[in-house]
Amino acid sequence: MALLKKAAFTLLSSLLLLSDVQAQSPRGSLRGSVQDVTGARIANATIVAQSSDSSLRREANSEDRGEFRIDDLLPGRYRIVVSAAGFSDAVAEVPVAVSSVREITVTLRPAASAQSVTVKGQSSSITTEPIDVASAVHQGVIGRQDLQNLPLAARSFANIAYLAPGTEPVEPSDPTKARITAVATGGSSGLNNELSVDGGDNSDDFIGGFLQNFSPETIQEFAMRTANEDADTGGTTAGSVVITTRRGSNEWHGDAAFYHRAAALNARFPIENPAPDPKQPFSRQNYVFTLGGPLKSNKVWMFSSFEYVHENASIAYSPAVTAQFNALSSLASSGLIPGATSIDVPQNTPVPFRDYIGSLRFDWAQSVKSQWFLRASTDNYTTHNNLVQQGTLPSTGLLTHNNYLNAVISNSYAFSPSWLGTFVFGASGLHLTQRRNSDLGFALAFPFSATSQTVSGFETYGDNQFITAITAFPDLRNQQKYQFRYDVGHATGDHSFKFGINFIHEPVLGGAFPGNAETLYTFPQDPTYYVANPAQFSVDYAAGAASTPASDGSFSQNVQRLALYAQDSWRVTPHLTFNYGLRYQTTFGLFTASGRSQTENPAYLTLQVLGISLIRGLPHNDRKQFAPRLGLTYALERSGKTVLRAGFGLFYDDLAQGG
Repeated sequence: MALLKKAAFTLLSSLLLLSDVQAQSPRGSLRGSVQDVTGARIANATIVAQSSDSSLRREANSEDRGEFRIDDLLPGRYRIVVSAAGFSDAVAEVPVAVSSVREITVTLRPAASAQSVTVKGQSSSITTEPIDVASAVHQGVIGRQDLQNLPLAARSFANIAYLAPGTEPVEPSDPTKARITAVATGGSSGLNNELSVDGGDNSDDFIGGFLQNFSPETIQEFAMRTANEDADTGGTTAGSVVITTRRGSNEWHGDAAFYHRAAALNARFPIENPAPDPKQPFSRQNYVFTLGGPLKSNKVWMFSSFEYVHENASIAYSPAVTAQFNALSSLASSGLIPGATSIDVPQNTPVPFRDYIGSLRFDWAQSVKSQWFLRASTDNYTTHNNLVQQGTLPSTGLLTHNNYLNAVISNSYAFSPSWLGTFVFGASGLHLTQRRNSDLGFALAFPFSATSQTVSGFETYGDNQFITAITAFPDLRNQQKYQFRYDVGHATGDHSFKFGINFIHEPVLGGAFPGNAETLYTFPQDPTYYVANPAQFSVDYAAGAASTPASDGSFSQNVQRLALYAQDSWRVTPHLTFNYGLRYQTTFGLFTASGRSQTENPAYLTLQVLGISLIRGLPHNDRKQFAPRLGLTYALERSGKTVLRAGFGLFYDDLAQGG
């Protein structure tokens, strides 16, 4: 769903921006009215929107009430020319934002008079964005200026998303996504948010939340929506993020940048490195390159970006932790730990991270009516000693390698000035592997390693068990997703009607948990205690053993998702807007895992044998996911300083495998 901003225009050809519901589309809209100097509306005026960066050109006519609307505009600046018989032309530069509507009111003067059109209240940044006076959607639009000028500690678009009202940072519960920053909305976990990039789905269907990361240099702008999404948005019970990527223009332009951070410039992260522990050694360099321009002027454009991240982080152990490690090493040297005759104790553990993020986009103006683009993006990163933390030795770490790929091809076709069709085909993939630093067949867990600061495992020494206090996580993940989406919109001056279909085919959604035999030895006391009481170590060693036999940890699903929707945004008066719609969605194969249905579910079979009727039937695909959406916004005054909003909706989300 998207923000619809509205505000009335002043009498003499002033232009005020507002946003209307543009929903999940990665494009924007222009809406307004044409009048003469007396305020009388002018019908059949011609409105031409010409992109300042390309040959994209759209045209519309004002209706009987002098109102008009142009949908499906790529975000950016447009030269607007308004003309009518007997009047001089009016010209203005107007910015159009992603998932939003710019509203203008143009006052035409008689042909003998000179024309000027001014723009008032224009917002180019999330920091100066005015109150939304026309939509029930809670949203903030983060523009290119924000991405360029505001500091990004982790070079992630999510850092700026926190500026949108109703959001906050949250640590991902799955360690495999530690580099994909989560954004919580309304106090949620951040795993129930939906993400689309250029209209293509980019959500993680295993754990939930965002799937692939994108360099800020790739992003043109994005909308962070925190509540009351329209009917064209599903797969979320919280927020939604709509991203549009940068495209080339008629001028060649390139950028190069270098960013450097070191421990001296780095503040402590109180969760991982609280005082008085020694400050962790750290250095990171980001190398950024972009290039874009015309392959054929006014016809074909390209834009490319590449970012390389060279990071050398580390875990610096505190004196208290080092003392425990030395005691553990002494126990091993004494022959008390079977399978470990010696344990090295480092002063710190390096955590090197290398990331390659690239994107390439081509835009083609096939005709005045038809516009195409193709965009492919990749993210490939490796982390050594992943999940090692204060209180754990390097043997508990992992070598993590993530490969992401996302591609979208899209066409926008104008059947007429008021009817538009948008086609999107998307493909995305993930291949993740995690390899243990050690393969001893066992792990030792002592109390000092598991504290309130622990965000991954609890093993002090030995094999990582791929288990946290929240969830188990896999050492192999694969996801392949293909999306077909088609939306049709009909825009008039006071209505914007839209309907469409969204089908996702996910033939590969699987992976594997470690299948080797493991034994976890959990101790009630720390190693320093056992150095003084070696006999007790052997007793607790035997008592704390928990063995897991070898097994096939693989899992797989073949899932399809289908959604149909229809919605309308009705501008009843300049102060009052109604947004209403209906969505239907369902799934296929969601409860079939590794080729087995829920009739083979061990928990279900056990309950049946014991005669315990805790459930009335088998889990199945829900065929009753009808989701009405209704919202209204009323601006109490023309200035838009006081706005009343109300909304209602039903929202459904899929069951994530690991969420």
